[in-house]
Amino acid sequence: FWHCVSKKSTAMIFKQLFEPESWTYTFLLADEDSKEAVIIDPVKETFERDCTIIDELELKLKYALNTHVHADHITSAASLREKYGCKTAVGALGGAKPDLPLEHGMKIEFGKHHLECRYTPGHTDGCMTFVLDDQSMAFTGDALLIRGCGRTDFQAGSSEKLYDSIHQQIFTLPDSCLLYPGHDYKGRYVTSVGEEKKLNPRLTKDKAGFVELMANLGLPHPKKIKESVPANLELS
Repeated sequence: FWHCVSKKSTAMIFKQLFEPESWTYTFLLADEDSKEAVIIDPVKETFERDCTIIDELELKLKYALNTHVHADHITSAASLREKYGCKTAVGALGGAKPDLPLEHGMKIEFGKHHLECRYTPGHTDGCMTFVLDDQSMAFTGDALLIRGCGRTDFQAGSSEKLYDSIHQQIFTLPDSCLLYPGHDYKGRYVTSVGEEKKLNPRLTKDKAGFVELMANLGLPHPKKIKESVPANLELS
């Protein structure tokens, strides 16, 4: 799935891509004039596909970003760095070793566009949400999902922190802001701030109710957690 977004006098290329084994969304954004690009949450298994798209469009990949240290797949960030010379980047507090440790408020620039980094811990202690400069779209990783949110029972997760992160850093964006999550398991691609504030069954609860709900999910650990986390700590 892809489309070209017109923004003021400058167009932006935007592609939403899917990896079926881990149900992960990867996002490719590029300035149409300069061809400078960033990729968000690239997956090892779809490395060749992503390279084909980058090469076909003649993009200049500047950054391979991860919203957090993933537990369900291995990132291709290091492989993209080797092929294109881009910088890898992930939240500074997640324990990984990227070229660029991301802090709250940093800007990731590509051409005339940039992504604002917003620290949104809770799913993990290093989660970042990336907000496009005009606040028309944001990439929430596993912090906020469509009608749900990320689990908080490993990788230094915290239900209290996640609740505050979403309400203070994501729900304060305009209601019209489109939200692109890191995963969806029901064939949905995108939501909005307004929709989730009104319809998300977890985040419409008060904080105490949210914490109680999250404590009783009883989810099994991701199948690839033992290989993915150590690899992503090194390769991010």
